[in-house]
Amino acid sequence: MKIVIASDSFKGSLSGEEINKIWISVAESERKKIKIIPLLIADGGDGTLDAVIGQKKGKIVYERVNNPLFEKIPSRYGVFEDCAIISMCECSGLTLIPERLRNPLKTTSYGTGELIRKAALSGKKKVYITLGGSATNDGGMGALSALGYKFVKKDGSIAKGTGEELGEIVDIDGSGLINSNGTEFVILSDVTNPLTGKNGAARVFAKQKGATQEQIDVLENGMLNFKRVIESRFNVDVNKITGGGAAGGMGAGLSVMLNAKIVSGVEEILKIVNFDDTIKDADYIITGEGKIDGQSKDGKVISGVLDHAKARDIPVIAVVGTVGSGYETLYDKGLTSVFSIIDKPSLLRDVLTQSEELYKNTAKNVLRLLK
Repeated sequence: MKIVIASDSFKGSLSGEEINKIWISVAESERKKIKIIPLLIADGGDGTLDAVIGQKKGKIVYERVNNPLFEKIPSRYGVFEDCAIISMCECSGLTLIPERLRNPLKTTSYGTGELIRKAALSGKKKVYITLGGSATNDGGMGALSALGYKFVKKDGSIAKGTGEELGEIVDIDGSGLINSNGTEFVILSDVTNPLTGKNGAARVFAKQKGATQEQIDVLENGMLNFKRVIESRFNVDVNKITGGGAAGGMGAGLSVMLNAKIVSGVEEILKIVNFDDTIKDADYIITGEGKIDGQSKDGKVISGVLDHAKARDIPVIAVVGTVGSGYETLYDKGLTSVFSIIDKPSLLRDVLTQSEELYKNTAKNVLRLLK
């Protein structure tokens, strides 16, 4: 029996590597003819860097760059073959800021731009940029500033690249843009939101980054101004960019001013790890994430795995942390069954500390059922 493990990490408790080790260990303890094929999968959010570098046997490059509050911190990006991969959450992520200081009016994506610059100037032919987990709503101004763009404000000064400056921008000067020698930039994203509007960057995502309703209104108005300046300067309809609202507008900014291509994070990663070749003779695929719900069908790991498995009529089992409302829609996409690792009413802190044992017990039950 061949079983491919293609699970996302469980945020805050289990990494993809730890989940794979559990399956290998449990299969060995069962002493049956079970072949476990472990893959490291992610969707462009937290864990994507480690998943790709681990799967491709690449290496990590360490740098010091700016965090979302312009403070120098140690950070990193990955390289494999002729590619580099940069995770925005590593240097511009929400978890890098204490909760009391979270305010997307004040944060910047500058550090992500510093990593992009270093990767591009190192001679890599393709640079992947993942946008999940950001703390910013600056339209990508910070990152683009690090790459040589100048965003001119009403008073003639140059913006640092924060959310509160969006409404002050009157011109964009790209004459100082780095020479990346034909590097291809690919954005990995799990959202399709436009830059502005009710489904845009500020209205949908700014609250979770610490913004009040009043600050959300300021950010939206600023983004509308920024959108007008971009459209005037580059002759493009910004809100037609699918995923332009990702990472506080980073998707739109890099798409227009760096000619970056926005793609589904999970689809691109499945391609990178040769997922289709790996599953072609599989009997089962086991996937999962920390919480499965109705949103899992929208660009998440489970959704991507199901799309590829359904085309080959391979049963897919999800082993998850918790089960939320609306998860049943995944049955229509080909999901066979769902198992939660939680075996009794528990406090979240207890589940997080016991997650390895809980997952192991669930894995044993799943393998016994499959046998």
